[in-house]
Amino acid sequence: MPTLPGAGPSTDMTMTILIDSREKIPYRFPGLPVTVAGLKVGDYSLVDQEHSIAIERKTIDDLVASLSSGRSRFEAELERGRELDYFCLVIESSIEAILRGEYRSKMTPAAVLGSLLAFSVRYRLPIFFTGNRQYGETVVCGLLDNFRKQRGGPSAHA
Repeated sequence: MPTLPGAGPSTDMTMTILIDSREKIPYRFPGLPVTVAGLKVGDYSLVDQEHSIAIERKTIDDLVASLSSGRSRFEAELERGRELDYFCLVIESSIEAILRGEYRSKMTPAAVLGSLLAFSVRYRLPIFFTGNRQYGETVVCGLLDNFRKQRGGPSAHA
């Protein structure tokens, strides 16, 4: 897993990452315990904290499909996410790739970006563009670890 400043798990404690059972190709978190189970919202969370934090992961093509043909279902997911203490969207792409239309859809880059901006405000949704899958994995791990450190809870084990 690549390292980014401030991302990745701290060495003082460990956490158990919860991965949604519907994830087709889940992230790997070497050295960290993981549990696979059905999540009500998102793709990644922490064991015993799934009512507080969830992270939704999207590839660029999955994102655009969720903003077009799957929009109703995606907005229902965002609505459920708004009920959590922390919910965000991690996109395995760059904003430049979206603006260049590097995806399989007739949806315009302006419409994709406009939807993301509107959803960010409407659902209080932090959005992270990670550039690729590897950095997406690192950002997800870092977000979960930061939540655990700041909020404490059952997934913080000494």
